[in-house]
Amino acid sequence: MKPAELLAEELDDDSVIAERSWREPEQFAVLFDRHAPRIHRYVARRIGRQVADDVVAETFLAAFAKRRQYCTGYRDAGPWLYGIATNLIGQHRRDEARQFRTRRAALADLDVPGPADRVSADLTARSVRSLLAAALAELTAGDRDVVVLIAWEQLTYEETARALGIPVGTVRSRLNRARGRLRRALAETGSAETFEEILSNE
Repeated sequence: MKPAELLAEELDDDSVIAERSWREPEQFAVLFDRHAPRIHRYVARRIGRQVADDVVAETFLAAFAKRRQYCTGYRDAGPWLYGIATNLIGQHRRDEARQFRTRRAALADLDVPGPADRVSADLTARSVRSLLAAALAELTAGDRDVVVLIAWEQLTYEETARALGIPVGTVRSRLNRARGRLRRALAETGSAETFEEILSNE
């Protein structure tokens, strides 16, 4: 393998960057640049943009402080960072519940001008999302963590388990329980959409 190819492969490997940052702390900026946008999106969706900047900053400060604890067997640092962010979100549970309630109210009250058929379809979609927002707010913190990491952030079961520090079996059981509650919320609307499709459009 040519040196240039080796370098390119190493740069794609978060574990290499993390390990390098042990000796060269400035290298950690690569992980920030690579992952901060999606961590910010995740945090903002859960607890609102007002506090997202602070939580993301705290996430990367904590990650930097713990960088020597990063398991270099994982090439993608994303699940590790999602786990730190999720723990910090746990300190803002009231903000998260308020975010979902606000979203529900905004979706329910929004009136969209336009042709009658389009307005009806838009209002139906908003009604479905409103019910799901309410159902998400009612989930236990652990169940909600699993749902949003899988449905919003597209993490695998294994990555979600790694992020939350729980067994894969626990991820599956929490997801099944949460899906049941969310499906019941959808059943009230008669919608044919799945909750994953709706959450992905949030």
